[in-house]
Amino acid sequence: MLVRASRPARPFCLLAGVALSCALVAAASGCGKEEAAPADGTDDVLAGRARQVAEAWDGSAAAAAWRTGYHPAGETVQLPRGGLRGRADERAFEDGRFVLRGELPGAGPGGGRVTWRGGITLKRPLVGADASYESLARSRAAGKPHLTVTGVELGGMRLATSRGPATVPAWLFTLDGYASPLRQAAVLPSKPPRPPIGRAQDIPGLPLDRLVRTAADGRSVTVIALHGACDDGAVVDAHETTGSVVLAAAVKDRQEGGLCTDQAKMQQVTVALDRPVGDRVLLDAHTGRPVPYKGMRGITPRGG
Repeated sequence: MLVRASRPARPFCLLAGVALSCALVAAASGCGKEEAAPADGTDDVLAGRARQVAEAWDGSAAAAAWRTGYHPAGETVQLPRGGLRGRADERAFEDGRFVLRGELPGAGPGGGRVTWRGGITLKRPLVGADASYESLARSRAAGKPHLTVTGVELGGMRLATSRGPATVPAWLFTLDGYASPLRQAAVLPSKPPRPPIGRAQDIPGLPLDRLVRTAADGRSVTVIALHGACDDGAVVDAHETTGSVVLAAAVKDRQEGGLCTDQAKMQQVTVALDRPVGDRVLLDAHTGRPVPYKGMRGITPRGG
C-alpha cells in the first residue's frame, strides 16, 4: 500500500549545492519553460513504478546480499552530547572547517567488526584516522571560525543499519571546549549489490537525494527530497511489502506558466510507515536502488 509522507515539524528548503540540469528539474517542476500542472494519474504512475521495484527486489539475490552486508541507515557522524554550541560551530562543522592540534593515531588494526543484536558480527576494513579526519576537514579556509581537534582515539558507536541497530568501531575526535567527543564510524560499508531493476524513464518527480535517519522505533524514515522553483514542495509516498519499503518522491502544486530558474531545492521529509523498517530494503522508486545515505565524504564502500 502507499502511505503519504508526514511533513516534519520544522521543514527546511535550501538551494541545492548540486548542479542539477534544468532539464532534470523540468521533469518535476516545469523549470525553464511554460509547463501545465501535472495530468491526472501521476499518483497511479508512481504507485505502479513502486510496485514494480518491490516485485523485482523481494526475494531477489540482491535483497539477500543487502541483508548480509553492512549498510548504514542514517548519519555515520554523531555530534558531541548535546550538540554543537552556537551557530559559528555549526557552520564550521557544515563547511568542514577543522584544525588539528597534535598527532593522528597510526594505522592500527586492519579491520573492525560490526556487531548486531544476538552476537551476529561482520568484519569490515577499518578506515584510518587520517582518512576519517580528512573526510571531516574538507575546508582549508583560514581566518574563519573552526573546530579544533585536540585528540583522536579508536572507540565505538551505536548506529542504525539496514539490519537494525549495530555497534561499530568509530574514531572519537575530542574537540576543544567539549566534554564528549565527535564520533565517526570507522569501518567501510559494504558495496551495494547490483539492482535487479533499472532506472525509471519518463515518470514524474525526482530521485531522493539521501536518507537522513531512521527513527529509533523504525516507524518512520527521514529523507532529503528535491523539487524545483515552480512548485509547492516535495511529497514522498511509501509502498510497503514484507521485504521492502519503496519511497516515491514527487512534487505538488506546480505553477502554470512563467519561467523558473534551473536551481533545485532540497527539502527534509519524514515518512511514517505502517510498521518498523526492520531488515526490509529501503528503495528509491525512481532509481530502483537502495536510498543513498550521507556517508563519509571521499570514502567509498567496497567489498561484499
